[in-house]
Amino acid sequence: MYAPIRMPGPLFDEIAAGGGSPEAVAFLVRGERTRRLVLLRALLDRLDADPALLGPLDATAAWTALEEAATRAPGPVDDLLLSPQVGSWLAHTLRRLHGTASGPPLWADAGQLAAVAATAAVHAGTETTLLLPARGASVSLPALGMVRLPGPDEDGFHAVPIEVRAGRITVHGPHGPGVSVRPLDAPESAHWLPVHRLPTGPGIAPRRLGPDELHAWQDLFADAVALLRRDADAGPGGLRPEEISRIVPWQPTDRESGLPVPSSGLSASTGDAFASMVIARPPDPVALAETLVHEFQHSKLGALLHLFPLIEDDERAELHYAPWRADPRHLPGLLHGAYAFVGVTGFWRARARDTDAGPRDRAAFLFALRRLQTRMVLRTLATRARLTVAGQRLVARLTGTVDGWLREPVEPAALARARAAAVSHRVEWRLRNLRCGQDERDRLAKAWRFGSVPVRGGEPLVAPGPGGYWQDDRCALYMAPDTAAGTGPGADALLVAGHPRAALSAYAARLAAGGAPGARVPAGGAPEAGVSDPHALAGWLLAHTALRPADRRLLARPERSAALFGMVEPARWAEAARWLAG
Repeated sequence: MYAPIRMPGPLFDEIAAGGGSPEAVAFLVRGERTRRLVLLRALLDRLDADPALLGPLDATAAWTALEEAATRAPGPVDDLLLSPQVGSWLAHTLRRLHGTASGPPLWADAGQLAAVAATAAVHAGTETTLLLPARGASVSLPALGMVRLPGPDEDGFHAVPIEVRAGRITVHGPHGPGVSVRPLDAPESAHWLPVHRLPTGPGIAPRRLGPDELHAWQDLFADAVALLRRDADAGPGGLRPEEISRIVPWQPTDRESGLPVPSSGLSASTGDAFASMVIARPPDPVALAETLVHEFQHSKLGALLHLFPLIEDDERAELHYAPWRADPRHLPGLLHGAYAFVGVTGFWRARARDTDAGPRDRAAFLFALRRLQTRMVLRTLATRARLTVAGQRLVARLTGTVDGWLREPVEPAALARARAAAVSHRVEWRLRNLRCGQDERDRLAKAWRFGSVPVRGGEPLVAPGPGGYWQDDRCALYMAPDTAAGTGPGADALLVAGHPRAALSAYAARLAAGGAPGARVPAGGAPEAGVSDPHALAGWLLAHTALRPADRRLLARPERSAALFGMVEPARWAEAARWLAG
């Protein structure tokens, strides 16, 4: 009963390479089930030690009901314990008990144990009478839906009595008669809001979806599932849709400033809710399929992290470049990103060979781009992170996957555009997030004045700009170069179209109109003002080095160019660039 879980090496290697057979994913699910039971035991121990934590509710009655249901119907109760709602609730409640999270009255959070027990009794057909936490007129049954009681929908929490018999639950509220429903088969009504279920898997929304929105999701999901089934067992980038548990549609809010991605492309997942994901409705089935692959990769790595520590120091300093982010990332986030984008790269690899999945040129470009960017991050992890033995094995397997892809041929024009887009993003990211220290700036200025050799660069300061997310407009043009011809004589369009001299002039004019690109850094290290137009300065450097390939070393540390140009009149920037590159 208490034997430790031991993951067979071949199954670990399948997951570590970015893929995972049904057997390997099933092992992760087994690990998640064990974790849920451990967390549930930890919660029960706390409630036994301090019954007052549950307020008016009764932990013994809830546990008895849950145990009886598990004895009668172990499969459905296991599915309930493995549901994302139960996983998130358990982890959140234990964090509250440890003082690292906040929320409603503690008894209402911990009291969801009774709601889990009631839901288990519904699935098993057993009988029980319990008190459940209600918020106003709403009583939530995890993974089933919500009971709406008669009376005002106030924002307070209170306990309501419920009875479960033969799959029917009756909830007695303080206002009016009780509500009786059969949650497993009752249709939606004024008093019962069931979880929405998509044809090949369930989904739930934090706010109720209207009929039109639900229909749009159903159509998108059906087409995405058909797309994914073409290569469900093809290794990294493949996904078996039935392994997805929940999709929570992202509801736009007015508090979206500072997001690391645009809200229209937002998606997220958590290690507490395996196979569940929050997704903003994408524009087409291919985008949805890509997002499902991306977020399920996060779920797999999260489950693996519950079994194996992968980074020894778990350093949380936001220092590192992630090509899919606008901001610096810490090493655990970088590991998650690399694992997710191995899946994304594999997805686009399959699309590049799939004539029915949209423009193949776009897929070839994204395959080439993502394999370059992911390999760069894997190198950072291998050289900067203190990896455990399991972490070293994971990074080595991921690197082997991506290195194999890097040897695969890609149409030369798409490959060239992907390389240019990768360099463009990295240069602009550095200009937006890194600065030269004051000492390096002073020594650069002195060397420039006296005509001596440029000083060697020091470690840059991480100083993200205030703008939050920034749109990589040049990458969009590199991905679809045919659209650049219709964007007018803009600097980006000229650069992407292969006219670096004209682009250089256009970027210079934009920079001159916006002021000097650099700003002096005081002794404390924080810039008084950031680069006035980092996008234009990045473009200027890209155009300059396209005309003078010998100066390409400028692109490795573009923040040095920003520092120098802030001290040089614009008419001498080309001269300063050649001096700095030399």
